Amino acid sequence: MASLTQDKEEEEEEEQQQQKPSPWRYNSPFVQVSLVGLVCFCCPGMFNALSGMGGGGQLDPTAASNANTALYAAFSISGVLGGAAFNLLGPRLTLFIAALTYPLYASSFLYYNHHKSQIFPIVAGGILGVGAGLLWAGQGAIMTSYPGHDRKGSYISLFWTIFNFGGVIGGLIPFALNYHRTTGATSVSDSTYIAFMAFMLLGALLALTVLPPSRVVRNDGTHASRVVYSDVHTEWLQIVKLFSNWKMLLMLPASWASNFFYTYQFNNVNGKLFTLRTKGLNNVFYWGAQMVGSFGIGYLLDFSFTSRRVRGLFGVAIVAALGTAIWGGGLANQLRYTDGEWTDLIDFKDGGRYAGPFVLYFSYGLLDAMFQSLVYWVIGALADDSQILSRYSGFYKSIQSAGAAVAWQVDTHHTPLLTQLIINWVLTTISYPLLALLLIWAVKDDKTPAEAVPVPVPVPVGEIDIEGKIKIGSGKTSV
Repeated sequence: MASLTQDKEEEEEEEQQQQKPSPWRYNSPFVQVSLVGLVCFCCPGMFNALSGMGGGGQLDPTAASNANTALYAAFSISGVLGGAAFNLLGPRLTLFIAALTYPLYASSFLYYNHHKSQIFPIVAGGILGVGAGLLWAGQGAIMTSYPGHDRKGSYISLFWTIFNFGGVIGGLIPFALNYHRTTGATSVSDSTYIAFMAFMLLGALLALTVLPPSRVVRNDGTHASRVVYSDVHTEWLQIVKLFSNWKMLLMLPASWASNFFYTYQFNNVNGKLFTLRTKGLNNVFYWGAQMVGSFGIGYLLDFSFTSRRVRGLFGVAIVAALGTAIWGGGLANQLRYTDGEWTDLIDFKDGGRYAGPFVLYFSYGLLDAMFQSLVYWVIGALADDSQILSRYSGFYKSIQSAGAAVAWQVDTHHTPLLTQLIINWVLTTISYPLLALLLIWAVKDDKTPAEAVPVPVPVPVGEIDIEGKIKIGSGKTSV
């Protein structure tokens, strides 16, 4: 009798395993977040590699700084409106339109290689700012709402790893294509910009494969979120409310700081200290460090402690300690060229002379990923609903971009580099206690999300077509 009971239990367990939805389904959070990661691999990933060269790959960074000022000024407006666009247009159309603005930006620097007029890069930068606002609001909503709240850190690190692999490949492109241009090279070659454009166009096509949240089903059978189609009046009202939302106000310093340091790191560390080919190589490791950093902090935020609030506070403490050490190292390096002049450029073949600045630049990439992944995790802990999270993500990217626009002009006006470093260090340091307060006051420890809990539904077993629709098979998975 005991043997029959055991056999029956084993059969039931085997049947449940067979009925459990595969994470590799087209409409699973894993696949959809991966697809968004690939879109960002091709578009913002290549943009990051281009920006990381310092001056957009040009000897004189003025054109790139002015283009980026236009970009981030437009981004600061479109970012907060991007959540509304996502809720009105859906993820596929929002991401597709946004992705098309990236190759336009890259083409403007191809044009600038031959015609030294800043008009095209500045206009293209403004257009990209609008597109980037749409893309990152949509990306933030998908990344934080498609997975369950107990796996958001893992999915954030999954996205960040795929996305930053774009920066790794993007760094290899100028390194390889400009390897032998060790002397007399003023800007990267035309083929470098053309390669970036090809990747960006591929990203726009990949955006058409992303599904709306109503078609995304988690492994436990729940849908990504309740989907209620929005309207312009509702979205406008919700956008206005964001600026009086105490949760968003506590995130202001972190949002402002999270892209502010790029100008200093790209133009005044990588851009000033290294040879042309070494800048590309450095970016391979800068964005590679981001993959390591996002994976590490994502694991800690999901698995380090039982309490979600404690996990968040532990993450803040880790990032704060690491950030203090890295910016301290940055200060030591900056004191070597306080006048902003560095004439004897460092090449990767210079051995010990290269090691210290290389480790510092690698560490900057590590810290960037950990800091931004932490912020995204906190945003994801505030809600589960894709509409709410698209607005929160849009607000974050809007403030982030406003800070970046200011940072590019700070550099354009030749603010002393030591002052720039101290500003960056202070901004990130202020962010940590405010994020800790937000976690204490707004994040719950139980398994009930702070807002809008998805409703469990049965998942039909069968084939899933290219649109993510389920073709009914022979049975259903019970939840």
